[in-house]
Amino acid sequence: MDFVIFIISMGVLIWGADTLIKQSEAIALKFNISEFVIGATLIALGTSLPEMAASVAASLNHKADMAVANVIGSNILNISLVLGSVFVIAKNINPNRDFFAKDSTWAMVPVFVFLLMIMDGVISRFDGVLLLILMGAYILFLVTDSKEEIELDDLDDLDMQHFSWPKTILLSILGLVLIIVGAHFSVESASDIARRFGVSEWIIGIVMISFGTSLPELVVSISAAIRGKVDMAIGNIIGSNMANTTIVLGFASIANPLGIDSKLYLFDLASLLFITLLLVFITANKLYNKSAGISLLIMLSLFLNHTIQSL
Repeated sequence: MDFVIFIISMGVLIWGADTLIKQSEAIALKFNISEFVIGATLIALGTSLPEMAASVAASLNHKADMAVANVIGSNILNISLVLGSVFVIAKNINPNRDFFAKDSTWAMVPVFVFLLMIMDGVISRFDGVLLLILMGAYILFLVTDSKEEIELDDLDDLDMQHFSWPKTILLSILGLVLIIVGAHFSVESASDIARRFGVSEWIIGIVMISFGTSLPELVVSISAAIRGKVDMAIGNIIGSNMANTTIVLGFASIANPLGIDSKLYLFDLASLLFITLLLVFITANKLYNKSAGISLLIMLSLFLNHTIQSL
């Protein structure tokens, strides 16, 4: 039964992602906002809601390992699986934005801050507040930097003469709800399957739940890439990782301080740092191609192989 639920929830997830992408494009055009900013804020925050729900719930249930593992796993999967898939699937990747100059810092800083915070073995409520402030700074940066022009030809399938706020808001909410519901049931069914095999909470969090909660980013980013919205796809990944490390961990630690023994999970923490630096390397050298995508997917396979062997 769990397998049936998983398949159905995936269908709901895909339908919701397509709806959200189209309405986000409409909003971007209406306000003359770049696709990257829409992807890094509106879509990124929306697709990070499953991670937030999962981690806050785990924190309240005194499952700090699962809460933190969910964030680490989601960030690793967002870059390796999601970005790797985008590079492999997209035909022409010519982003308008200079991601290295404008966004590489925002990809690295939260990871370094997170690693510093867990050195004392706990992410406290004070740490959580600092993480939320960091996300606020990122949003402020995006707002002040969002003066790029959007070409009308970039937003096909949209007739702004028939733009309707009630319709756009309703469909956006519907798409977001479908994404969250689909991700929720994907997580629950996958977790139930994993528990049958006696898998630890950390493994469930870093693989099963993080995969389920990363499904929105995966589906949304691939949908955007197929439609030629590469800036939106990459923006979703960078924004989602930023939201995961700041908002998700922030609220989870405020709900209940997260105690974590970093020495037990050095490989996973090192993988998070390495994959983030690899993202910076790709943006610095503008390696937006299938070779880079394959390299990221290889990194994912190595990470999963080590995780499976540790079972």
